[in-house]
Amino acid sequence: MPLPLYLLAVAVFAMGTSEFMLAGLLPDIAADLGVPVASAGLLTSAFAVGMVVGAPLMAGLARRWPRRSGLLVLLGLFLAAHVLGAVTGGFTVLLATRVVAAVANAGFLAVALATAAELVPADRKGRALAVLLAGTTAATIVGVPGGALLGELLGWRATFWVVAMLCVPSALGVVRGVPAGGGCPGEPVDLRGELAQLRRPRLVLALLLGALVNAATFGVFTFLAPVVTDVAGLGPLWVPVVLVLFGLGSFVGVNVAGRFSDRRPGAVVAVGGPLLLGGWAVLGLTASSPVALAVLAFTQGALSFALGSTLITRVLYEAAGAPTMAGSYATAALNVGAAAGPVLAAAALNTGAAELGPVWTGGGLVAVALLLALAFRQGLEQRSPGKPRYREAPTGDGR
Repeated sequence: MPLPLYLLAVAVFAMGTSEFMLAGLLPDIAADLGVPVASAGLLTSAFAVGMVVGAPLMAGLARRWPRRSGLLVLLGLFLAAHVLGAVTGGFTVLLATRVVAAVANAGFLAVALATAAELVPADRKGRALAVLLAGTTAATIVGVPGGALLGELLGWRATFWVVAMLCVPSALGVVRGVPAGGGCPGEPVDLRGELAQLRRPRLVLALLLGALVNAATFGVFTFLAPVVTDVAGLGPLWVPVVLVLFGLGSFVGVNVAGRFSDRRPGAVVAVGGPLLLGGWAVLGLTASSPVALAVLAFTQGALSFALGSTLITRVLYEAAGAPTMAGSYATAALNVGAAAGPVLAAAALNTGAAELGPVWTGGGLVAVALLLALAFRQGLEQRSPGKPRYREAPTGDGR
């Protein structure tokens, strides 16, 4: 894989850390700004909504920019939003900065996905996506416990400053690593034609399945803390340990799946899907055992991201006729799931399943995805990749 992909992954890590870090900071933010914790929770929802809206919006606006220029503008906007968030004393301003940061994050990821697809041969998109998503999975490992620890030691504002500082080396990496001539400035872009790709059944199937699996993943991940403390009976210090195990599993899963998602996506879904569904059921039945919880946190993280990343790779393949907007479609699918999953999981907390409600909800969402995949399984079969629209950049490693 070419070096620019890893440099882009550093920026994705910074942005993923921003997305996940609030999980351990909301009580401190609420106390500092004088708002209820429930109101502070709107910061998470605002970020998710900004991600869903920002992906197609920013990809459309930046479609005539060179890739490197677009990435730098979006990275600069993300940095500015975190600086303002770190110094503000008003909740409304902080809420607005989260929306702006999410829009910039979504736009950056959409452009980065399109850039990654151009930097590698047409049949290596899954491997390229795995490198980028490694930044996100590393954020799940470091972002939540690291942000919580930093907030405890130096205050919640310190985490915003750290994320802002991470943008500086990321920007330097984009300048040095992303070719200046990427993208299609000067060429006419048929935006209407690219949007018309959304009427293709195979693309719609990939988007829907990706959103469902991601909803299950983030729905359970968001509410793992009460499972650790109230169901397994462990102390609060074990919460970041379980979250780290989930993050480590996701890192393994996305990298292993990246080796198969290009050529055998159907096999990944056929094997990983039932295992993921069974894992959520086993977790729902055995979560009171700390050992079972720890093991399943790792395996479910691996299976969730292996299956989810494979489905998002299918989006990139099926949206090959929309090279400007394909990355935004993939980003939107990811974040529709990230926004909807926690809402559905939260509603399940008020059922008889209580703290395990989100786990069973996750299993239900995966079951729906598998039924759809079975009914329309031909839509997951790999087809020969079409000729890339843009000239492929050299990989630098001969692959």
